[in-house]
Amino acid sequence: MSLAWVEDQGDRLVVVNGNTAKRGALSPELYDAITSAVEQAADSRIRAIILTSEGPFFCAGGDLNVLIERRKLGETERRARVDLLHDVVRAVRSSPVPVIAAVEGGAAGAGLSLALACDLIVAAEGTKFTAAYVKAGLVPDGGLTSALARTVPRPLAMEMCLLARPVDASRMAALGVVTDLVEPGEALAVAQELADRLAAGPREAQSVIRGLVSQAFETAEANQLDAERDAMARAVAGDEAGEGISAFLEKRKPQF
Repeated sequence: MSLAWVEDQGDRLVVVNGNTAKRGALSPELYDAITSAVEQAADSRIRAIILTSEGPFFCAGGDLNVLIERRKLGETERRARVDLLHDVVRAVRSSPVPVIAAVEGGAAGAGLSLALACDLIVAAEGTKFTAAYVKAGLVPDGGLTSALARTVPRPLAMEMCLLARPVDASRMAALGVVTDLVEPGEALAVAQELADRLAAGPREAQSVIRGLVSQAFETAEANQLDAERDAMARAVAGDEAGEGISAFLEKRKPQF
């Protein structure tokens, strides 16, 4: 069986990490599955992508046996290997539809990077989020330092990266990093419920919103105001706004 695959569930795509023998460690198959899902999401019927794991652990990050072999490569080749991961993170960030992480057990190293690249995170109680790189004499990749700087206080980011202390899902939920904190075994089911809610909403508006929020981290406020102005000027004349405004005024549920 493949180490990862994409399940087409009609209005959503579910990427399943099947590398259970290695606690969901990264694999070329996982990279391909995520990239394929983002490409398929260009189809207007797709409303969300869910990242999940077949086993009890979301993703343990890089396989250290692979990293040992990578030490034999030249620096240019080593950079290229890291860029494979970064291309996947870029793909998730640029997805045309929201991406939901359904996290059970734990997300460590680049597995944490993948989770934080998603728009919404559903995590089971007891799940541990760990930036474990320093334990192996390594440094974060996959955009982890950037993601942590955006989502948690600086001392906590330092605690995670310098001390490799695991952070419980309940603490991440209190900080607003985890969208929904759920019972163990329920992360995928709740992620599906979020996908249901997204599917009932306006696809184009959702796509524009996630793009605006994503770019806001790198954009000066003046430029962001211009981007929001342009997006609103386009949206207000669109079919989705026509239906949404009418439904609100008529006190009925919109049919997007």
